[in-house]
Amino acid sequence: MNRHARPPRAAAALLAAVLLPLAFVASPAAAAPVTFSSSAALQAGTTCIDVPNSGSTNALRLVAYTCHNAANETFTFTPVTGVANTYTIGTLTAGSCIDVTGQSTADNAAVIQYTCNGQNNQRFRLQAVTVAGASNTFNLVAVHSGKCVAPAGDSTAANANLVQLPCTSALTRVWRLPAYNPGSGGGSGGTFTNPLDPQGPDPWLTYYNGYYYLAATTWNRTITMRKSATLGGLATAPETVIFNLTRPNGAGTMWAPEFHLLDGPNGKRWYLYYVAGAEPYNLGTQRIHVLESAGLDPMGPYAFKADMLDPTQDNTWELDPTILQLNGQLYLLGTYYNGSQPMFIRPLSNPWTASGTRRLLSTPTYSWETVGGAVNEAPEVITHGGKTFIVFSASHCSTPDYKLGMLTYNGGDPLSSSSWVKSSTPVFQRSNANGVYGPGHNGFFKSPDGTEDWMVYHANSSASGGCDMNRSTRAQKITWNADGTPNLGVPAALGTPLAVPSGEPA
Repeated sequence: MNRHARPPRAAAALLAAVLLPLAFVASPAAAAPVTFSSSAALQAGTTCIDVPNSGSTNALRLVAYTCHNAANETFTFTPVTGVANTYTIGTLTAGSCIDVTGQSTADNAAVIQYTCNGQNNQRFRLQAVTVAGASNTFNLVAVHSGKCVAPAGDSTAANANLVQLPCTSALTRVWRLPAYNPGSGGGSGGTFTNPLDPQGPDPWLTYYNGYYYLAATTWNRTITMRKSATLGGLATAPETVIFNLTRPNGAGTMWAPEFHLLDGPNGKRWYLYYVAGAEPYNLGTQRIHVLESAGLDPMGPYAFKADMLDPTQDNTWELDPTILQLNGQLYLLGTYYNGSQPMFIRPLSNPWTASGTRRLLSTPTYSWETVGGAVNEAPEVITHGGKTFIVFSASHCSTPDYKLGMLTYNGGDPLSSSSWVKSSTPVFQRSNANGVYGPGHNGFFKSPDGTEDWMVYHANSSASGGCDMNRSTRAQKITWNADGTPNLGVPAALGTPLAVPSGEPA
């Protein structure tokens, strides 16, 4: 995180004391899901999901056909007990359901009508997708495959066969359910809203062993963590102090904490990486440090393990640590200063010891990386389909144009910058329409059932927001493009109901 000035933490704490009683009012009771009947209209074009000619045969292939408000375009959505926002979808023929043929997980597998049997290829999760000017818009996610119902070839023509394809927010893969009913009782039923922490810059979030764990910058002498069985529950979970900083060279101004479960000499342990400096605050003293847990609880207890100093560039300014595991080797990633602010990669022999000096990973060169300052920082790793990506923050955090860029590993030595290809455009950035500014310093985590990828990040709610403690923690699901690259979507407006991660308890 490129930082040149910060407000005193005491002022931020005072502001929090004033605002939190207003922000954290009692949450309404969660709604009980109900069965409802609705058509499903494609958001690109004028077609709806349709049972051709009102046929009743098994294995009849379903199509997208011109919407005409008939029984063969009306479906019964019955909630699956104990699983949030997941439904079986009955057709007009009694005892028949929408089905992905043969339980296939392949792209372009046919979506058909088949005798209801309760298997996961007949269960569909309604994943909310924000569409300007529309409501009740969703991806229809097949539980068995994690892929979405869509017309073949993303066609908008009548009579296009329905298939499953990777989920995206493209309007050819988004359906509007006009009669969607999440249930009564004042709750939102299977949804949550951001923020997860109103003062949570540089967040890191992990789901482990039945709980979500969240840590963020405190800008003081403490490292804190929140724990909740539900993602939305993090918003009201207590901030528990898990470690107090006391070392002279790292006694305060803690930011950018991340905790990773890694192999150590005593088996797997949590290693918590963070940035801290000398007190009173002096930006030039900020360094990377690491703690080690005593066991497998992400909340510790922890003991100080090491200063993560470079063997040859010893005791120099480094920020925003994260871990890359690639080709059986462990690496530390971060950012440093050499006139601009590039990212580095450094090999590790174990989670706290360098086995070589840092190497240049990426330097800011595009115009979108240099707004307010030439910055590449906060690298974060995500893998999918055998591919490895590093998503990083670009431009200065004091501007509303702080955003995310991406590197793709193309093989070869990970220590060589030539082994990484930078995307020429940002992959996540401000949304004026949604009132989201400066989204960045993200992390990635899995849904409880492991079928979905999610992103946590911070952002401001005003274009005049900067690098202070008022950046809030937010989370939303990501999808995958046909070429295997991550699709981070558009940052959702605060207060927008978002479907909870798959596998979260109802």
